[in-house]
Amino acid sequence: MDDNFIVSVTNEEVVAAVLPIQEHWLPLSNLDLLLPKVDVGVFFCYKNPMLLSTSTTLLTFESMVVSLKKALAKVLVSYYAFAGEVVSNSVGEPELLCNNRGVDFVEAVADVELQCINFYNPDESVEGKFVPKKKHGATSLKCGGIVVACTFDHRIADAYSANMFLVSWAEMAHSTKPIKPKTITTINNPCFRRSLLSPRHPGSIHPSLDDMYIPISRLSPPSATATKPLLSRIYHVTAEELQRLQSLAVATNDGNTKPTKLESFSAYLWKLVAHAATRDGGKMVIAKMGIVVDGRKRLGNNSSDEKGKEAMMERYFGNVLSIPFGGKPVEELVDKPLGWVVDEVREFVSVATTEEHFLGLIDWVEENRPIPGLAKIYCGFPNEGPTFVVSSGQRFPEDKVSFGWGKVVFASYHFPWGGEAGYVMPMPSPLRNGDWIVYMHLLKEQLEIIESEANHVFRPITWDYLNQ
Repeated sequence: MDDNFIVSVTNEEVVAAVLPIQEHWLPLSNLDLLLPKVDVGVFFCYKNPMLLSTSTTLLTFESMVVSLKKALAKVLVSYYAFAGEVVSNSVGEPELLCNNRGVDFVEAVADVELQCINFYNPDESVEGKFVPKKKHGATSLKCGGIVVACTFDHRIADAYSANMFLVSWAEMAHSTKPIKPKTITTINNPCFRRSLLSPRHPGSIHPSLDDMYIPISRLSPPSATATKPLLSRIYHVTAEELQRLQSLAVATNDGNTKPTKLESFSAYLWKLVAHAATRDGGKMVIAKMGIVVDGRKRLGNNSSDEKGKEAMMERYFGNVLSIPFGGKPVEELVDKPLGWVVDEVREFVSVATTEEHFLGLIDWVEENRPIPGLAKIYCGFPNEGPTFVVSSGQRFPEDKVSFGWGKVVFASYHFPWGGEAGYVMPMPSPLRNGDWIVYMHLLKEQLEIIESEANHVFRPITWDYLNQ
């Protein structure tokens, strides 16, 4: 494995939407305003297209880049939010100026072959190399392969929205038709109607929201002591291990409903993180875990135009997320069976699975504006135990992000978001065999426990695995 390769930038330019866009302001929704200023990265790796038996035309890095940029210019007509700029309004809140400023596009060359990249340690192999700051781009590899990556502002889009964009970009790269927004499939034609997430008058706020979110004016000043850095790692988990965890949870829980793979996986990880805390001498501390919940399918159920609103929410571009969390003493999490922990996961997640929860969250933000709010799970409070968030990436569309030179060999989000809370994103494996790819951003001692106590579950990603 090679971490010390050099990436040399060969060209930088700005790609704007190919059709004129009338400059206008697009306000961020109340749910967008809950997100801090943080960037999310994602990358896709492809083999040398000339090695594919199905390749009938000569593809060079230059021709692939031309195709990427042309498709990007077309897709930005519909996804104009990504071509704009986030600026502060008169009360200091962020808004989106849709001015077709465009996106930065970087072309680069790396002196490394695809099979030699150490994806297990993305802090060294991916960070700042294939996933540049706030840019889109493509990198040519020594073997003739290519890496396509982009970084976006989380305040503008969640993973669901970014997936819509990525699939549409790939579809556009295949299109030979004239430049028309309607060439994008209906499901990927974004909806920016902010009125779908308007606050109610009068609002209605459940007390549970004050347990989950906090105005930043009530946060304590940052601690003067240095915080421990978090590390990023990428593993694969086999379908057999996921089924085993699910079966173990079924055998040891009191519920009548079979736990999902995500519930069983998250509960198991919660136990491991708690175990790391006990080894660190924190036997009396509380370990907190949050689960990201998408509200798109929850909103619109009681609308007079239920089907119409549901269809728009399916195409809605922006953030429609909530992060419920639970906290338990680490010793209890370690000692209790997996099924018991699954029940605890279900209990705290259930609070955020209703339409009323999301409507109330919108009202909560409105009541506190212009003071921004933040999910409490993000906030590191003094003398507290470990915290981390699990975000389900099962909709990650690596099998649909085909730009015309073969299927994805490997893809992952890259989200070293800063702060003290960890982050975990499970995604489907590119092998399409039921395995998961798991991106983790956790403390060193937590990763050490995971790799020593659960190395049969979490296996470092390798080229041998990807090249099966």
